[in-house]
Amino acid sequence: MKVLTGCLLIAFLSGAYNHLYAQTGSSGLHGKVSEEKHLAAEAATVILLAAADSSIIKSAICNEKGIFKFDIKPGKYLLLISKIGYDQSLTGPYTVISDKDIAIGEINLTLHLPQLEAVSITAQRSYIEVKPDRIILNVQSSIISGGESAFDLLRQAPGVHADNKGDISIIGRSNALVTIDGKATQLTGPDLVDYLQSLPASMIDHLVLISNPSAKYEAAGGGIINFEMKKGTNAGTNFTVSTSAGYGKFGKGSAGLIFNNRRGKINIFGNYNYGDRKTDHAFITNRIINYKGNVNEYDVNYYATQQGYVHNFRIGTDYTLSTKHTIGVLVSGTINDDDFVKNNVLNVTNNGVLDSTISTKSQLNRGLNNLSYDINYTGKLDTMGKLLTVDVTYNDINRHSSEYIDNYFYNSAHVNYRPALKLQNLSPAKINILAAKVDYVNPLSKTARLEGGLKFSWVQSDNNLIFGPQVNGVYQSAPNFSSAFLYKENINSGYINYIGKLGQVDLIAGLRVEQSNTSGNGTSALMVSSVKKNYTDWFPQVQLNYQADAKNNFDISFNRGVNRAAYDAVNPFLYFTDLYDYRQGNPNLLPQYTNKIQISHTYNKKSMTTLYASVITNFYEFLDYVQNDSTKVSRSITQNFGTYSTYGLRFYVPVIFTNWWTGSFSADASYQRIKAYPQNGTLDKGTQWISLYSEQNLRLSNTLSAQVSGDYESPGFYGIGQFKADYYVDAGISKKILNRNGRLSLGVKDIFNTHRDFSTIKYQNLNMTVYDKKETRLITFSFSYNFGNISLKNTTKHDTGNEDEQKRAGGIAGKATSN
Repeated sequence: MKVLTGCLLIAFLSGAYNHLYAQTGSSGLHGKVSEEKHLAAEAATVILLAAADSSIIKSAICNEKGIFKFDIKPGKYLLLISKIGYDQSLTGPYTVISDKDIAIGEINLTLHLPQLEAVSITAQRSYIEVKPDRIILNVQSSIISGGESAFDLLRQAPGVHADNKGDISIIGRSNALVTIDGKATQLTGPDLVDYLQSLPASMIDHLVLISNPSAKYEAAGGGIINFEMKKGTNAGTNFTVSTSAGYGKFGKGSAGLIFNNRRGKINIFGNYNYGDRKTDHAFITNRIINYKGNVNEYDVNYYATQQGYVHNFRIGTDYTLSTKHTIGVLVSGTINDDDFVKNNVLNVTNNGVLDSTISTKSQLNRGLNNLSYDINYTGKLDTMGKLLTVDVTYNDINRHSSEYIDNYFYNSAHVNYRPALKLQNLSPAKINILAAKVDYVNPLSKTARLEGGLKFSWVQSDNNLIFGPQVNGVYQSAPNFSSAFLYKENINSGYINYIGKLGQVDLIAGLRVEQSNTSGNGTSALMVSSVKKNYTDWFPQVQLNYQADAKNNFDISFNRGVNRAAYDAVNPFLYFTDLYDYRQGNPNLLPQYTNKIQISHTYNKKSMTTLYASVITNFYEFLDYVQNDSTKVSRSITQNFGTYSTYGLRFYVPVIFTNWWTGSFSADASYQRIKAYPQNGTLDKGTQWISLYSEQNLRLSNTLSAQVSGDYESPGFYGIGQFKADYYVDAGISKKILNRNGRLSLGVKDIFNTHRDFSTIKYQNLNMTVYDKKETRLITFSFSYNFGNISLKNTTKHDTGNEDEQKRAGGIAGKATSN
């Protein structure tokens, strides 16, 4: 505090001196400082620093419109902006040339949380910033981020587990809520992976990992992962374009742009990305069934290719009504369409002798249109910092899915023993989501404030399944499988948060309350089913932070969270894989609840060590298998299996070896235990699990850089399966060109093609092995270029009111799903 006070005093005296004795000149620097939603940051202090050594040149105070101006000599400068109640912001460097008055556009300040430390005054921000309640990856400081995707960033982030099935977690195994600028991706499972892989890292400014969110955020049991996209707020028209091409087993490519146009009180911004891809998936299982003295083996070899395209877009505008009031409109969407060619071969053996083979070939066309419409308002109610925000969002989601399946039956001599069976599988779905929320901030003093808010959400998911055989050239609907299911959900929630100090300890304490009403009504030719649930949940959160000295920070936090199932997971439909394998939804599936505590130590704002414990009840985040030994039919289903406990230690350490070689090391070692509820068996098993990750960055010249990274996960038990070790190595090289406005990158993912899942299940009457491998080895080449005023700043984060609902809606895209 003394250092900061001294710095500000020197800046004030320096500014006063320069104001009295400055010489008249035509070289200058001017801009605008704003609070949230582009409200003028009146009386904010702007300190001008020399870029070479961060020495203070002069300072200025923003006027009532948030405007500041410096008359200075030509050179390179940094700006350090501060205002009570907001985080400091360091921007630049800016180059001032002779006889030019440089306009740098708008700089946005972020509301300050007491435990988050101030920005260090350095010319370039570190790639990873470690703070007590979150980890921030400054993506544009990465050496080769231009050649990577959003999914690559997740795989490399400290403490994050991300696999090709779409399971993404920060701590333990509970899936995190993934958002883009605070707005849910609207996808989960493989569809989420496809989307994140199509999103270039060159479009991302920050990746924020919040393992223990406050009551202000959604009660996400697995934490929150937020991608903050680059958006322009500078005056005039500015944009960045990027393109990439890759090849593994098949070719793929993408292209995109970010743009903004600011004129006076209006800023129009957006981004667009198109991806065209082809990939494959191999899935091999072996089931051994011992029934009445006979040993049968059902060996499945599944191979599919997927080819299609995806459009991702966001376009919005912010209009400044006055210096204290702003309204905004945002339209975003995902449009994709994919064609799958599937080949499934099932070999059946009796007592070691081949009995028969069923060959299943199918062609599936599946597409998803997800459009979101959002309107928001921000008002600064007084000069003390009272703030009111309102947000209303509507989502219209439509899925089409048409699959035609041909089954061929062969005996041990590979001779047809029955006619081919042709099946039709149509499963259209429509989901509508309406959400509205109000948030209020009331400062109590310079170091304390109250936050509160209310939220309403309404969801309707209408699903149909038309399944049946072809009879005399015409497809018929089979009553045992065809059905309709209408699911409705209403969640009303509110929260209150206190942020302040207890002596030398910073405190955040909050409570979130959610009241849920759900109903599901299914109809088929055989039965009518109805499920209703009404319940209220309380989610407390507390965080204490102590700054022992300039280098050592200690933090302890606790929160309770919830994960609600994807909408298609509660849909009771039976989905056909082959004649002996089905996937089924569960309308009786309950939310799972997480109680989590963390104790962390941060050293020098860089290294972090964390002790954590997490207990999940109603745990369901894996597929359980139910096998009928008599019919040999296996159904995979999601159900509330039991409790899942995790106790662990993780750390992250960055290392500077030389001025051209830096690295980082992270490790997570935990003991995990799963205990089944009595109705699901007697499983009570613990396992040790270790995750290691390292990244090495080499700066070969001022414009040429390279990176090598590796990940290792030890063998471990998860769900009902014992998994083998999994590991991979990535590498890349990047070159800045065209006066550093352009970047060329070449990368290789999973160099040794080792990334896959391999598990063994031996539980109750199940005895099976599972091998799951997608295309992971890939060579990519990418290019990006910045046009216009390239010093793009973050605009206000456009959170919407329905993040969690959209995440859970993602499952209608076919593979899985998740405010």
